[in-house]
Amino acid sequence: MFLDKMKNELKDQPLFIGEETAMRFAVLIPLVQINDEWHVLFEVRSMTMRSQPGDISFPGGRIDPTDASPSDAAIRETHEELGVDPASIHVLGQLSVYVPTSSFIVYPFVATIDQQEYSLNKQEVEETFTIPVKWLLNHEPYVHYVPVQPMPPTDFPYDKIANGNQYQWRARKIEEWFYDYEHYTIWGLTARILKHFIETIK
Repeated sequence: MFLDKMKNELKDQPLFIGEETAMRFAVLIPLVQINDEWHVLFEVRSMTMRSQPGDISFPGGRIDPTDASPSDAAIRETHEELGVDPASIHVLGQLSVYVPTSSFIVYPFVATIDQQEYSLNKQEVEETFTIPVKWLLNHEPYVHYVPVQPMPPTDFPYDKIANGNQYQWRARKIEEWFYDYEHYTIWGLTARILKHFIETIK
């Protein structure tokens, strides 16, 4: 009986330890057709935004408790930011979840948008632009590495661990990918998700 109960509890586990308490975000990779050619639609974040003003992003945001699913959150945010009618958004599928840290995760979805004109929420979106999928398939991004060194606070309990304050903390490097298109530069989280998307459809 104990093992049967355990088997039942082990079903449908979170994607990783901490997923249920992490800050969860959903983004949409919008595909729009321009002159019979598919393009990826991007936003330029408003300069008045507290977080990452002026950066290039996909439509999206934090998943609310009222959202039925991460994809519903991505559609809702696209509607709120671009004024797109949800009925014109057609989700094709979900990409792998992006987990930059155990407390921050992003669920990316790929969708087509029928609507060609947008009513931008100027508090969040400065402008939009598109890049042909064909261009993205034929242009490799470039990478820069950012070293990260753990710095424990002065009250870290070294007396509890082997080797004490001689413990060798492992440094790591963060990959930051960049796409340059005309006068736009896509980098950070958006570039990483975009790179994964392009590699997936290749």
